[in-house]
Amino acid sequence: MNKLFFIILILGITGCTKEVQIEIPGYEEQVVIDGRIETGMPPIVLISKSKDIFSPTNLDAFINGFISGATVIVSDGTITDTLVEICTDNLPAGTEEIVSGLLGIPPANLAANPICGYTSFNTDIYGQVGKTYELKVQFNGKEYTAFTEILPTTALDQLYWKPEDNLTDYGFSWAKLSDPLGQYDAYKWEIRRINTGLDGQPIDPVFTPTFNPVFDDDFFDGLTFDFFYENPTVWNDPNVPDEYKGYYRIGDTVVVKLSKMDRSTFEFLEKKYSQIYTAGNPFATPLNIPTNLSNGALGIWAGFSPIYDTLVCQP
Repeated sequence: MNKLFFIILILGITGCTKEVQIEIPGYEEQVVIDGRIETGMPPIVLISKSKDIFSPTNLDAFINGFISGATVIVSDGTITDTLVEICTDNLPAGTEEIVSGLLGIPPANLAANPICGYTSFNTDIYGQVGKTYELKVQFNGKEYTAFTEILPTTALDQLYWKPEDNLTDYGFSWAKLSDPLGQYDAYKWEIRRINTGLDGQPIDPVFTPTFNPVFDDDFFDGLTFDFFYENPTVWNDPNVPDEYKGYYRIGDTVVVKLSKMDRSTFEFLEKKYSQIYTAGNPFATPLNIPTNLSNGALGIWAGFSPIYDTLVCQP
């Protein structure tokens, strides 16, 4: 009887199966624009094509995806400038440090990774606090536009380091921030250690964002509070023992770059970093990354107003 019941159960389960066919939508190529302008710096705009999920992901495919021959215009309402196209393997002398900082690529690696973008050497169009900047990109008969603001900065009240728990030589970077009351504020936290290595050069060639580097004041408008950030530069350093990863070591000298941004820039970056950190997780909530660009383009036109503060890691 039990055997008969088992056979009937198996037949019932298998008889209820149904073949499900899922139609995957066809791929449609889109223009991707990654543009930024910050206080005292020129605008820089990278334009590329979106990639099919099944397309190659090697370095050649990445570099070949950048778009050349577009017309890129930036205006602050008074000054209008058409950006020039330059490539990282053919930079004008003296601009390597600027481009390196904007792209996050060490100066020594710029020529080996020929990325082409659009920028200006007209200082009249460099970023200024309080101005709104319009971006226009014209390519293949279409025009894409966006606006961004460079907002007034908010300085840190205090920046300090202290040992973590039972450690004596390792700790996080701590800060005290008084958020302005009654207005929207969003921030981005980046760091660069400038104490020198064995080669006599700063340990970190460029600024690096921390884990979850952007935050806004939706939950702390007008409050003063202390918070900490880890050291993002040592996670992949094989010379740092696992128990010390994420910390700054006593004696480190760290430049902190705290940037303000408008709401559209924050919403883009927040979703972007969330997607990066959950990539490959089948249980993560799917995300659509917003954009402030018109006409179906992906990406962001972002304005930043950074301030810099130096942290010497001593008790």
